[in-house]
Amino acid sequence: MNINDIVRAGPVVPVLQFDNVEQGEQVSRALLAGGVRVLEITLRTPAAMDVIRHVAGLSDELIVGVGTLTHPEEMAQAVAAGARFGVSPGYTPALGAAAKAAGLPLLPGVVTPSDILMALADGFDTVKFFPAEPSGGVPMLKALYGPFRSVRFCPTGGISAESAPSYLAQPNVVCVGGSWLTPKALVDAKDWDGITRLARAASALPRG
Repeated sequence: MNINDIVRAGPVVPVLQFDNVEQGEQVSRALLAGGVRVLEITLRTPAAMDVIRHVAGLSDELIVGVGTLTHPEEMAQAVAAGARFGVSPGYTPALGAAAKAAGLPLLPGVVTPSDILMALADGFDTVKFFPAEPSGGVPMLKALYGPFRSVRFCPTGGISAESAPSYLAQPNVVCVGGSWLTPKALVDAKDWDGITRLARAASALPRG
């Protein structure tokens, strides 16, 4: 499965961080029950790699990715943990080369035209626009559409349930990333049904 297949598997990719494996399993099952198959589990906690190893084996329906990849050596580690794709907050040729060497489909982070040109030069035409809201949001994506019509974006960063539809309506947006599907209050309360309801609503969002 390549990165284009992955980003088309659902309109919203939840950006997740977990404190432990049990939490990761329960949230992932709740998201899947709501129709969300693609997960980005970020390397922001000590438990992250253990969670990825566990969640990757829960269901063949889940497409588990590793987020916050910032060092080339993490690409092979992600593959060894069972990840099926990777996401980086920015892009360097070293990250791209390491992802290709590891056989890990990569969604590289970009925010400027120069970032996009660098990613395109290395063969990446599906990218993460991050941080989306602080970097101009929908108006910025509309401006980028003119010179970069072949580039597909997954905007992430500051996107909410309310703003997601305006992003998804853009012709150069294939999906959005966000953390609103797993609010801390619901996770702390272990309200897995509440997370499933949010996931179901996100899965039903139309794309342009």
